[in-house]
Amino acid sequence: MRRLLPVTLAAIGCIGALATGARSQAAPTRAAVAAELRRNAQALLDAIAAGDTAVWNRLLDSAAIQVDENDVVRNKKEILATLQPLGPGLAGHLDIDDFHLVLRGPVAVVTHEDREYLDYHGQIIRSRFRFTETWLREPVGWRQIAAQEMAVQQDPPAIRLDRATLCGYAGRYAMTDSIVATMRCAGDSLIVARAGHPDRVFLPEARDVFFERGQPRTRRIFLYDARGQISGFVDRREERDVSWKRTGNTD
Repeated sequence: MRRLLPVTLAAIGCIGALATGARSQAAPTRAAVAAELRRNAQALLDAIAAGDTAVWNRLLDSAAIQVDENDVVRNKKEILATLQPLGPGLAGHLDIDDFHLVLRGPVAVVTHEDREYLDYHGQIIRSRFRFTETWLREPVGWRQIAAQEMAVQQDPPAIRLDRATLCGYAGRYAMTDSIVATMRCAGDSLIVARAGHPDRVFLPEARDVFFERGQPRTRRIFLYDARGQISGFVDRREERDVSWKRTGNTD
């Protein structure tokens, strides 16, 4: 028994060292996965302009599904079929700007916001996109099983209207008998006030079309009656309108 004791202690020491080594090797796993999936995601982006289907074919799972920024759902075969090189007069690339990872065993969810640079026949267009992807660790490596792409909407540029035109929108407007707002012109904008709500600032995108900073999905579009007088506006969120009627001038 005494002879075995040193051997046993040595064995325990070896096991402890191995466990410590295993923990030290496991510690960078999340960082390593994040780095690998970021490289994979960037490789997919790099392959878009070139129409490189080989990269996408390698990194997509056979059952992969994708939803693009136009809400079109595609399977892997359909995804590969859409990949075509940019046409004549076009040059561009997408670069990952922001990357986040959630790792749960063999499943990883990543989301990244990307900068797009596009030379469109000599005119430079800069856009941003958001990809959210699910990756599965398979025997052959990480493979993407699902992805959703969104165009990151941004505020349009504002224009300046002459004072008479801008202040011509001022007045009282009602959506219902109890939902009433007043508009007044101030500087280059319209200030909208409602009881119990903070004032809101709207800027002109074009004549009769206004937007609120930080709300790129919505517009306020003024309407006219048969006499050419402002009769109200619609609060438009994409294709859906909420109508307001003009009920009078401001006091």
